[in-house]
Amino acid sequence: MKKIVLTGGGTAGHVTPNIAIIPRLQEMGYEISYIGTYNGIERKLIEDLGIPYYGISSGKLRRYASLKNLSDPIRVMKGFDESRVLLYKLKPDVVFSKGGFVTVPVVMAAATWHIPIVIHESDMTPGLANKLALPRATKICCNFPETRDMFDGGRAIVTGTPIRQELFSGNADKAFKYCGFTEKKPTLLVIGGSTGSVAVNNAVRNCLDTLLTEYNIIHLCGKDKTDESLNGKPGYVQYEYVKDELTDMFALADIVISRAGANAICELLALRKPNILIPLSKRASRGDQILNAESFEKSGYSFVIQEEDVTNSTLLAAIKTVSDEKEKYIKAMEQSEIQDAVTTITDIIDSVAKKRK
Repeated sequence: MKKIVLTGGGTAGHVTPNIAIIPRLQEMGYEISYIGTYNGIERKLIEDLGIPYYGISSGKLRRYASLKNLSDPIRVMKGFDESRVLLYKLKPDVVFSKGGFVTVPVVMAAATWHIPIVIHESDMTPGLANKLALPRATKICCNFPETRDMFDGGRAIVTGTPIRQELFSGNADKAFKYCGFTEKKPTLLVIGGSTGSVAVNNAVRNCLDTLLTEYNIIHLCGKDKTDESLNGKPGYVQYEYVKDELTDMFALADIVISRAGANAICELLALRKPNILIPLSKRASRGDQILNAESFEKSGYSFVIQEEDVTNSTLLAAIKTVSDEKEKYIKAMEQSEIQDAVTTITDIIDSVAKKRK
């Protein structure tokens, strides 16, 4: 029996790609274990799949001043010791790390046991956790050619992000009925992320009447960001968040307006959905979404509006451009070198594991 340890946590984006590769790893005969934080979001997601889960201590890595910067290194060291014990017990042939602060002690511990490590970096430039882990990686999977070119020796491979297979089986008719639409029109799907985007939400709502002359609109506006005054408006529905219904909504959507998180844009690429990206600004992030969006724009996959440039007029103009040139965007996405990330990544994992044996 081949053995693998998966690790990643802190946000759903560090867990769902791991979940996407689990079915194929099982088909390939792997015994799978997962190491995450004691009570992070990843615990329930993984345990619901029946995968053995092991929690470790972990401290967040911060780039800013905080008193927790004094105590969290102790938690990381504790997590390192716990990881060493777990890896000795589990004896995996390979570790696959998706990123997030919990992965740092796991990767460091794996290196001390000479266990091969495959790391996935979603963004164009590595986050702090992966920056610490990358020197110990046997192989690096990434989403962008620009990321691959940062590394020498052929360690980095453009693979894309693993996408859950159920995302490809959406039913547009189910979404149409679920949303209560009555008139057949092209559908605009607006995704502002789990916390929502005030700039995106306001821009969409400010030109809602204009948009509704041509589109049905599904607006995923984030927690506590729905506008009750718009409930019941024909052709417009708003939700804080959806889960299982999103697959069907993607199937119905003709154009998607989205943030530029790595997992989100890779899903749009895999589904060949013409899209408008509005990346999180540098005021609220390290700028990784801006770089992600620029790469997709350069490849011809996306139309990009910077957050500070979002207005009624810029949004309407972008929607018109993407609508008029929809086939051009779809063709560019079809020519992407990223085709089947699940197969590519699991084959890399298997190759690394076999070399160790």
